Amino acid sequence: MHLPTVRIALLQDRDRGGMQAAAENTEKLIRQAAAGGAKIICTQELFLTEYFCWKQDSSFFDLAIPIPSEWTARFQNLARELSVVLILSLFERRAPGLSHNTAVVIDADGSLMGKYRKMHIPQDPGFEEKFYFAPGDLPYRSFHTRYADIGVLICWDQWYPEAARLTALAGAQIIFVPTAIGGIASEPESLGDRQRDAWLNVQRGHAVANGCYWAAVNRVGIEHGTSFWGSSFAADFYGNHLVIGDRAQEQILYADCDLAAMEEHRRMWPFFRDRRIDSYSDLMRRFND
Repeated sequence: MHLPTVRIALLQDRDRGGMQAAAENTEKLIRQAAAGGAKIICTQELFLTEYFCWKQDSSFFDLAIPIPSEWTARFQNLARELSVVLILSLFERRAPGLSHNTAVVIDADGSLMGKYRKMHIPQDPGFEEKFYFAPGDLPYRSFHTRYADIGVLICWDQWYPEAARLTALAGAQIIFVPTAIGGIASEPESLGDRQRDAWLNVQRGHAVANGCYWAAVNRVGIEHGTSFWGSSFAADFYGNHLVIGDRAQEQILYADCDLAAMEEHRRMWPFFRDRRIDSYSDLMRRFND
């Protein structure tokens, strides 16, 4: 069985001050990434807007867009023109008072393959997401794109081994995670550094435990007291960084994912074969007390 090596690109960017400006800049970055050989390209979380979840304000619901819409159509046309797969992280308007943090996957022919809605919704100072987003109600899944089978999780999902496992079990060879995470200005910088290390380490562990490639795409810049720490990265199935981004600069990050090597690795480290699914029933309980 012949499996290819696929070049992916991660668009580490900042708030552009408005949706139209963000779309124009992202289109420029996608064209540049495609010229650099990327076949699958992923944005940061909520790439069209600022990270508006820094406070509870009902006027921010005006930023939500239906899916599909003219915004998705624009990038469908671009994907078709460049023959690339796009993963776009959007604020989805589903109905009045009902919105989701949603990623869409567009195949290289421009078709809208589907979407994934963020499952785990955080609620912390500076990250008031429960006010805006209903929890996801779509399954963890793999999208069979032209170039690879890919899965998508979103930000807070990345801390949960169950989400990573179920996405890998659905067939994902590469799991992409659009993200908006950073340190709060009121907290010690040393705490932010430890949190960043934990963020990197837990995701590298998911790559190892699931024998897959992992790509997290974070934003940069300072917004309303949060300093987003960039550090977008791709890791291989050993958890080694293939690439890691700057903590403050916008960048396009490239990584080559050897799917044949991943297949061979899974044969030698057969985590899926040796799972004791008969012993995991307590995972369906909130806590074992």
